[in-house]
Amino acid sequence: MRLNRMVGLNHLMRRSRGHPQISLGVIDGPVDLSHPDLVGARIEALATPAACRAADSFACRHGTYVLGILAASRASAAPAICPGCRFLLRPIFGEAAGPEGVPQAKPEELAQAIVELASAGVRLINLSLGLDSSGNRSQRLALQEAYDFAFDRGVLLLVASGNQGRVGFTPLLNHHWPIPVTACDVSGRPLAQANIGHSIGRRGLMAPGAGVPSLSSGGGYAYMQGTSTAAPFVTGALALLWSLHPRASAAHLRQALLPSPANRSLIPPLLNAGAAWMKLAERAAGTVDP
Repeated sequence: MRLNRMVGLNHLMRRSRGHPQISLGVIDGPVDLSHPDLVGARIEALATPAACRAADSFACRHGTYVLGILAASRASAAPAICPGCRFLLRPIFGEAAGPEGVPQAKPEELAQAIVELASAGVRLINLSLGLDSSGNRSQRLALQEAYDFAFDRGVLLLVASGNQGRVGFTPLLNHHWPIPVTACDVSGRPLAQANIGHSIGRRGLMAPGAGVPSLSSGGGYAYMQGTSTAAPFVTGALALLWSLHPRASAAHLRQALLPSPANRSLIPPLLNAGAAWMKLAERAAGTVDP
């Protein structure tokens, strides 16, 4: 797929489908687990049912689409980045009708889901979502504590930067540990609606957020647009990097993949998974300083 080549994933995908010992948490809507392109995927639910009850709900379509980018069969039209990994689903969005856009989570619900997944042993958590509000002080504290919990356990958090066209502060990213992901088009130009800012530019990445086919509930394919689409590209890249370098720490993976802290642009660089793989290979060979 052209988009996989655009962000250097083709090099990694030729070497690995992802290792089942690398577990990915996905906090999103429920998933159409009957989709033929998910047959054989290692998908489990954490505490709550993960299958859709209403295949035409936006929550189901969103959850199925996001998971398809990661877990679909390599024969699929979806990017199918790391189908050999293990996936642990933690749906937090209901299937009642609602406005389309980035699904919104309450801070305390998101905090609980992060802690549950980190406690279950995942290495990575994909968050293609936004907050419905910044919450009150106790809710904000709960989310910060959940981020600290993930940090202490070396669980990487990949967070969609949001689609409000904002420049500046985003409550969901008000912590040093989550990796923000903003979105670009097929030419590498930032999407107008994708949030950017100094913190996103310093410690985030950009990935394809338009023109990306993935799975649709009901057995077909669909296109979505925005930072929800971009985040799983970075999650999948990290899953493959960890599969190829299982002894690497979360800190080493971040260092290999992310821009220099000196980057002062509001817009982060485009994901380059191939370059990150080379950095990790050099580290493993002892040709770079630890």
